Amino acid sequence: MILLSARNITKTYMERKVLDHVSFYLNEGDKVGIIGINGTGKSTLLKILAGAQEADSGELIRTKGVRISYLPQIPEFDDNGTILEQVMLHLPADLKEAKEFEARSILSKLGINDTERLIGSLSGGEKRRAGIAAALIQPSDVLLLDEPTNHIDSATVELLEEQLKKYRGAIIMVTHDRYFLESITEKIAEVDGGKVYEYEGNYDVYLEQKAQREADMEARERKNRAVYRRELEWIRRGVRARGTKSKDRIERFHQLEDREIPTENAKLQMQSVSSRLGKKTIEINGISKSIDGRTLIKDLSCIIPRDARIGIVGENGAGKTTLMRLISGELEPDSGWVEFGETVRIGYFSQECESMDPTQRVIDYIRDTAERIETPEGTVTASQMLERFLFTSELQWNTIEKLSGGERKRLYLLKVLMTAPNILLLDEPTNDLDIATLTILEDYLESFAGAVIAISHDRFFLDRTVDRIWEISGGNVTVFNGNYSDYAQQAADKKEAAVRAKKKSEGKREFVGEKKLRFSYKEQKEYETIDDDIAALENGITETEQQISKCVSDYVKLSELTAQKEKLEQQLEEKMDRWVYLNDLAEKIAAQ
Repeated sequence: MILLSARNITKTYMERKVLDHVSFYLNEGDKVGIIGINGTGKSTLLKILAGAQEADSGELIRTKGVRISYLPQIPEFDDNGTILEQVMLHLPADLKEAKEFEARSILSKLGINDTERLIGSLSGGEKRRAGIAAALIQPSDVLLLDEPTNHIDSATVELLEEQLKKYRGAIIMVTHDRYFLESITEKIAEVDGGKVYEYEGNYDVYLEQKAQREADMEARERKNRAVYRRELEWIRRGVRARGTKSKDRIERFHQLEDREIPTENAKLQMQSVSSRLGKKTIEINGISKSIDGRTLIKDLSCIIPRDARIGIVGENGAGKTTLMRLISGELEPDSGWVEFGETVRIGYFSQECESMDPTQRVIDYIRDTAERIETPEGTVTASQMLERFLFTSELQWNTIEKLSGGERKRLYLLKVLMTAPNILLLDEPTNDLDIATLTILEDYLESFAGAVIAISHDRFFLDRTVDRIWEISGGNVTVFNGNYSDYAQQAADKKEAAVRAKKKSEGKREFVGEKKLRFSYKEQKEYETIDDDIAALENGITETEQQISKCVSDYVKLSELTAQKEKLEQQLEEKMDRWVYLNDLAEKIAAQ
């Protein structure tokens, strides 16, 4: 059953036609990933599907009764409201009480335990997690997510991944996280040149199918060019359209002449432009740093190797960016010091980006750094470098305000590289950058003749680019050899060993004088009736399924019953979670 359809959608933004008569259909149970180069209209398409933005032309049709939950890139919250209030703000009044336990549970899993804090006191990553909770808690048949993995740590990304795997409705998400796409999606929609190309399968299948589509298009164009040359020679002989066959042939020639010739996709190119790095790089001597009374970095000492490939990971707020700023010299440590070699030239790609003058032209922004630069291929001008970064000559003379968020990130990355650094510090480079840019950046880093230190939650990016992981936790920096997958396995093994040791220790401990566990009054009442509640929900699901089987042709009734069944299943899942908790508590009480 089609839940959502967009037909002949056209949208122009700042004189650029980002969507050109696009059609898109979402069926029940679809899991779709939207990808494409920054600025091609991915977020615009998602906003139109969510009803958050109007198309210039075309129509959007929702099947009656379909409920949509939408997570924008920047969640809209009232800074003066509490986390719990804002997460549950758009819930129907009759569901708020029933959903409170689920809301707290999701927030807890996402690392937010104090739900009475004001939204305004949260960091960007914490607001993002609150937005994810708000989207997941909303009863919905369709979940629309715009860059859900941006600005959240790897552990939260994995939690979100598990939640989405269990989600029974349809999903459309814009994301550049390739492992996320591979794990969740079953269809890829690529926005390119104002059009949408759909591919059945996950990200790996998309890569194969896209390569085949481009090869087929190239083969057809080669054939058309050959036919056109032959027919052109025939026309030039002065053939007159006397007979029917001649007329048809001349008409076919004009159709070939007026055909839309497929344009070759521009390939983003990055040549290593690093300067020479001497023997001494960066030496870190016993540095510590506290902010607002909290120790983020504690007594860290190390020397950065000349060919370092280091990935920094840790929870949001653990101190990753603080460490990066200490290494760059932008921030002074409370104790200890950082020494730089004479030849060190740092290129620092900041998470926040630098402030850009929206009225400045793109070409002038790059010329402020360098008019030309030396590469292994020779001297390259600022304009040529912009071309290699997919900024056409037309875009170069546009003002920065006309660029999308991702295009501004790409422009900022080019400016950093134009300084010819020999040590690259990258703070969340994968946020807002499209897959095409990320792939080429990964290739660039592989051949970069210098040290690279990167903060990232993108597991694919870290697997491709680093051979050592620094994990920050509680002010301590723990070093793991290998890429992210190696680190994840080592960390899991370490955690499992700690759990086994704790269980063994607790088995030998005598519990004397501890406060006895007991049910609260409300929990006791719930424990006494929960089995009957579960049975009632199971019976309700069975009865609904029977009704569904009897009204196959009544689509309106079928949609209502399907929504009712999903609601009952969700309530059952929540009850089962409570049943596990209450029975576990009952066993502990009985064992006292």
